[in-house]
Amino acid sequence: MTEMTQVSKDKLIADVKLVIADSEELLRATAGTAGEKIADIRARAQEHLSTAKIKLADAEAMVIDSAKAAGRAADDYVHDNPWRSVGFAAGIGFIAGMLIGRR
Repeated sequence: MTEMTQVSKDKLIADVKLVIADSEELLRATAGTAGEKIADIRARAQEHLSTAKIKLADAEAMVIDSAKAAGRAADDYVHDNPWRSVGFAAGIGFIAGMLIGRR
């Protein structure tokens, strides 16, 4: 998983949490409003929010699991190829130093 994809998923999860929180606040604010139609809409909204919370928890678990798997894979690679990893890191450091030195 690329870092940008991870950032996008994290942002999506944060946005969904915000929508859920706002929706719950709206439901609490309209709790005293009477009417059969409003009661029906509130019940459906509450049901959808419950479903969204479950799906959000599942999505968060998947993101965490994939991040842990990527970390384990990187750790395994570094342990299996220590000198290649050191060389790669040194090369990246050299290139970064050259780019910083130009400014």
